[in-house]
Amino acid sequence: MTEEIIIAGFGGQGVLSMGKILAYSGVMQDKEVSWMPSYGPEMRGGTSNVTVIISDTRISSPTLNAFDTAIILNQQSLDKFESSVKPGGFLIYDPNGITRHPNRKDINIYQIAAADKAAEIGIAKLFNMIILGGFLGVKPVVSEEFIEKGLQKSLPERHHGLIPENLKAVQIGKEIIKAIHTL
Repeated sequence: MTEEIIIAGFGGQGVLSMGKILAYSGVMQDKEVSWMPSYGPEMRGGTSNVTVIISDTRISSPTLNAFDTAIILNQQSLDKFESSVKPGGFLIYDPNGITRHPNRKDINIYQIAAADKAAEIGIAKLFNMIILGGFLGVKPVVSEEFIEKGLQKSLPERHHGLIPENLKAVQIGKEIIKAIHTL
């Protein structure tokens, strides 16, 4: 099993930390992992993305042109990466701020209204964990016990008290993701 993922959105949406948690979770599950961030000089508010590869076998290169899964959090990222999803792959997106929804017929498309849900339940800072939960609900590339270990590894120790809240957000994401188009 090899899963090649791009997570893309605005800086400040937790794109890089979501990728880091996913990568650490893979490492804790004894997977081969690559985590390669990319962001503009403006950081918060600018575009950012991270490529994560999780594999049972050795990873030859962290550089990718096509992805098994694209997790998209803004329109600019949708415009840039929709065409990079491999046929038969998955595109997961939050509709908040999206003006042109994905329309490919050769991929699986899922929508997760994580921004709305995070605001509704008052945990806006856990938006990215809701997204991560939605992804893991559709493609369980790492098991939940390792998500907790990945959180322990990636969060500063002073924030370890927030891990149960993060895990709750993951569960919410698994519950609210919905299929738009499946193959």
